[in-house]
Amino acid sequence: MAIEIKAPTFPESVADGEVATWHKQEGESVARDELIVEIETDKVVMEVVAPADGVLGKILAPEGETVQSGQVLGELKPGEGGGKAPADGDSGSAGKADKSESAASESGSDAQEPVMGPAARQLVEEHGLEAGDIRGTGKGGRITKEDVLAHLKEPRGKSEGAAEKAAAPSSQTGERATPSADAPVGERIEKRVPMTRMRARIAERLLQASQETAMLTTFNEVNMAPVMALRERYKAQFEKTHNGTRLGFMGFFVKACCEALKRFPEVNASIDGSDVVYHGYQDVGVAVSTNNGLVVPVLRDADFMSLADIEAAIRDLGQRARDNKLSIDDMTGGTFTVTNGGVFGSLLSTPILNPPQTGILGMHKIQERPMAVNGEVVVLPMMYLALSYDHRLIDGKTAVQFLVAVKDLIEDPARILLQL
Repeated sequence: MAIEIKAPTFPESVADGEVATWHKQEGESVARDELIVEIETDKVVMEVVAPADGVLGKILAPEGETVQSGQVLGELKPGEGGGKAPADGDSGSAGKADKSESAASESGSDAQEPVMGPAARQLVEEHGLEAGDIRGTGKGGRITKEDVLAHLKEPRGKSEGAAEKAAAPSSQTGERATPSADAPVGERIEKRVPMTRMRARIAERLLQASQETAMLTTFNEVNMAPVMALRERYKAQFEKTHNGTRLGFMGFFVKACCEALKRFPEVNASIDGSDVVYHGYQDVGVAVSTNNGLVVPVLRDADFMSLADIEAAIRDLGQRARDNKLSIDDMTGGTFTVTNGGVFGSLLSTPILNPPQTGILGMHKIQERPMAVNGEVVVLPMMYLALSYDHRLIDGKTAVQFLVAVKDLIEDPARILLQL
């Protein structure tokens, strides 16, 4: 009897999801708890694993299809499995397995059409490509969307089939028919791909923040020399004491923000309709860049965490974000956000609020600049800080004082420990 493979139960904040990638194809053997399919929601990518050993039967929700919480995605035939083909009696699945095997083999002109997902097939049809000219890097030679995009980036001379398809409808057929090792001069290539659900959700929230908040940004600059000297002095001992956790700059800024948030509770508040919600705790979100877009996992009760706890948690959350392992709970409930564009070389920017939060701190690149200190010009490692805030709740005076408090704590790190 076939076992149903169902979509996981989505949290209340997630309405539905989209089947992103099937890691197994019909007729392939799977092991218990092995990853079968990934579902992309507005916030995270959720993994569905095999409930038992067996062979993947019919796929009911192909890639690109929108699914609901608990919806049946496919069927699993329990048993030991056996390579890419099921038992001899199941001729339907065996035929599909043979198709995957023939696509994976390099059998020449007699091979069947390579296997590809809906997203890859759509791109192939849009650009008039020959599937046989595309090298599949997926399991069993399966052609993925990334394979098609990589093929499109290759010079036309490398793919005769693609070149002939592109040249056939052109009025310059005679010119295109002339063999040339170089790509045509002046060729302008365009490609159109649909947004992922996560990217679309990010775009929606950014637009919402700019349209529904009275966002304003104030700037200051901070001398990083004291923190850099402290870090240089203790980083080796810190890493040894805390089991390999490295001492970075984010820990200092998160601690400084927690202290400043206690002094200026409006920056740690949120607006709910006509009400202002003041939070008696500091849950600090840390923006992390991934291939799927920017996500903001949250450090719970960051004010009670040590520098080592903060650095270890940031490293763990960052790694899980890049591996698509974050849960919904990891990214909900933040009261304030810190983002560091300096890791990419940004010298100055205006960060966008993460609603319903009313404040976000932007860190930037550390740059040596000549500064006037006690009447003398001194070269110091300086960083611009930017605080974007919702002017509906936070006055300019409060925002400036908050940013100055963070600046003072960073320029004299002992204040963080002494809470001065």
